Amino acid sequence: MKDSVAEEHLYLAFSHQHGDSIFPLHTSISLFLLSYCDCKLFKIFLVPTGEDVGDQCVTKNLLGDLEVHLISRCQLPVVVQSCSLPAVVVKDDKFCRAGLSVVLRHIIQKTYEADPSKKDVLELLGFKKTCLKACAEVSQWTRLCEISIPLAVERFLTASPQHCQAIPPDILQFERKLGEPVRVHNDDKIRRQKLQQQKAGAKAAVPVLGKEADKLKAGEVHERAPPSLELSLAFSRLLVQEAPDAVNREAPHIRRTKTSDLPLLDHIFAEGLYFTVADIVLLPCIHQFLVSIRKQGKNLVNLPLISTWYRRVQEVPGVKKAAGKCNMELLQLPELVSAPEEQPQDLSSVPDELQEDNEDSHFIGGPRPTMTKLMENGIEAKFSPHPCPNWTLDWTSLPSAVSPGEGKMSRDRALRKQQQLNNLVAAVAKLAKPGDVVVDFCSGGGHVGIVLAHMMPSCQVILIENKELSLIRAKDRSDELGLNNIWFIQANLDYFNGTFNIGVALHACGVATDMVIDHCIRARAAFVISPCCYGFIQNTVKFKYPRSHQFKEVLSYKEHMILCRFADQTAVQLPPERRLIGKQCMGLVDLDRAWAAEEHNYSVQVISMEPESCSPKNNMFVGTPA
Repeated sequence: MKDSVAEEHLYLAFSHQHGDSIFPLHTSISLFLLSYCDCKLFKIFLVPTGEDVGDQCVTKNLLGDLEVHLISRCQLPVVVQSCSLPAVVVKDDKFCRAGLSVVLRHIIQKTYEADPSKKDVLELLGFKKTCLKACAEVSQWTRLCEISIPLAVERFLTASPQHCQAIPPDILQFERKLGEPVRVHNDDKIRRQKLQQQKAGAKAAVPVLGKEADKLKAGEVHERAPPSLELSLAFSRLLVQEAPDAVNREAPHIRRTKTSDLPLLDHIFAEGLYFTVADIVLLPCIHQFLVSIRKQGKNLVNLPLISTWYRRVQEVPGVKKAAGKCNMELLQLPELVSAPEEQPQDLSSVPDELQEDNEDSHFIGGPRPTMTKLMENGIEAKFSPHPCPNWTLDWTSLPSAVSPGEGKMSRDRALRKQQQLNNLVAAVAKLAKPGDVVVDFCSGGGHVGIVLAHMMPSCQVILIENKELSLIRAKDRSDELGLNNIWFIQANLDYFNGTFNIGVALHACGVATDMVIDHCIRARAAFVISPCCYGFIQNTVKFKYPRSHQFKEVLSYKEHMILCRFADQTAVQLPPERRLIGKQCMGLVDLDRAWAAEEHNYSVQVISMEPESCSPKNNMFVGTPA
């Protein structure tokens, strides 16, 4: 165990208790992970959602052996008050991590750093340590685990009996997910091993989770899992063992089999073959749902895969022990086989908001018919004159840590980044007043935010970024400069709910631009934004395209997507005519965004950055509330 680990404070919301769980479920999930990891590195605070802390009490046996303190929201560190919980912050620091997935991943990483022998804990992050790393705004799977299922279960539990007859669609989506073929790293090799096992009629023994499991998690009792290749691989990983030798050899006729003829892999756990943090997230949620279903006297005939998953998760070393610490009485479910005729709800359906119109994501043809259609309706790309085209920072007089070159990039790219920053800083400087809060969304390594914090010491600057390493680099640069007017928040945009005056983003990718605009509109804040990656734009749960009323009257979703795809055709190596069309498409997509913002009483200008050679994506919005 490593010593001298800095104490971090973990803040969890607390609304109420229900059965053997603390709500919201994000809090129960966080406490369950801490118990599973046997992690005591964090000082834990419960933050009641009610105003009077004294009126709230938590049953001690739901907290296991964790020491928990109650505080009111007004006692939170100021940086945490701007975030949704759960959140983690080093004591007296300005670096906050917020949101369920970010916090859980951080707990796992800190547990392993403090005790590198806990390799089973590190395995929770999955292949390349990417489990639940993609933000919920763009990943349907992260959204399902982190947001949709916890909320669906909470609503199901609080609904009156007459309103909770149907299984929530998000639970059904998880059932459908468990029935899909598994795609994993080394997929082809494993499928050939499965074919060899099938042809040989072999029943490869699964490691018995007995003595070996006891070395990892004392006090567990495990049964022998059914013999299958997938289970063998899954539990070998859990025990940090190599798969049995017999599984690793292939016969010549197996190697010659076409990939299309290989058997598909079955789900063992939520993401596929291996137990990950996704299972940790889902277990308390599904457990509460199953307890409620059982109390209502309903059977689980429509959820055979979830029932199997729920039983299998209990076999994982450490799960029953962690559940016991949290006073979570896991159910013993019978094996279920769902009859085809007993399917009152369509398990193959995806919620409408996740699939609506997205089948049109592949196109044939160019943008000219769409552009012509817009022109015939009086719609053309419009660019406002640049308010200060020759304005520039005196980069030679600034400390080296302010320069984007300190963000680990080449000299040429650093020069172009300086030119881009000249445009954004000039626009923000015209809008900002002393005491304003400026938020650098999608901040990356902090190129925009650090310059703004250095140039405007009377303003508070907040950097928000999902990627931890980028934000750590930004904080290192800030520490070198001694900036005391800057905060760092590692979170998805939806987990930031603070008030601010100006929102800024340099090259916010795809839908992220619309998310930043939406955040600014809800805060009635001005914004200065440079979009990027138009080709990644597509309908999401929150955003539908086209955005503005004028564009919706003329273009379909498919036609708008044609503009988005060709808006990415602006690279310098492309022919000039093609780049010109790309620039026009950029202008039209951004005009739609500008008009959508103006529907919320904003004045918005679309400007080309100077010089235009500073970036192929050189558009910039400047929006101010009326």
